[in-house]
Amino acid sequence: MVLLIASAIIAVIIIAWIYGMYTSLIMKRNKTQEAFSAIDVQLKKRYDLIPNILTIAQKYMDHERGLMEEVTKLRTQVMGIPSNFENIDRKIALDAQIAQKMGQIMVAVENYPQVKADQTMMTAMQTYNEVEEHIAAARRFYNSAANELKNAVEIFPSSLIARMINVKAVDFFKAEERERQAVNASDFLK
Repeated sequence: MVLLIASAIIAVIIIAWIYGMYTSLIMKRNKTQEAFSAIDVQLKKRYDLIPNILTIAQKYMDHERGLMEEVTKLRTQVMGIPSNFENIDRKIALDAQIAQKMGQIMVAVENYPQVKADQTMMTAMQTYNEVEEHIAAARRFYNSAANELKNAVEIFPSSLIARMINVKAVDFFKAEERERQAVNASDFLK
């Protein structure tokens, strides 16, 4: 009788422990998806702001028309991608290209005093910089959540549960090689 009770207690403890790992994995996956959604919200703010910046700049910056068209094309592409967790790699790649091109436009603005003096453009640029800061914060939050999920998925014994319920690690948001390189303003001021 004592052996049966001890076996039942051990079984309940093991089931509770497995259930705890299961719920922990699901919570980490959901936290990572929430963090990705926060990035997506900030990126949407950026994408909504881009047409305003381009419209204002276009009045003054005829030489940068090709660059503005590239940004518009990239924005259209990324806006066409459904905002779900499965499309994260495509969104990251296109967003990196948009960030690089917008950086080039912001540097080019320096070559046009009339654009820099335009109050609407100054407000739009300030808002754009604030959105970029929010994107950076959201990326840090996402990377933290992705790291927790990755650890849980890769470390034994939760890795066994993760495999059974098909929970996988996700990639970190990281700077592309061209984003890591410093922008040379003289390249855009010719």
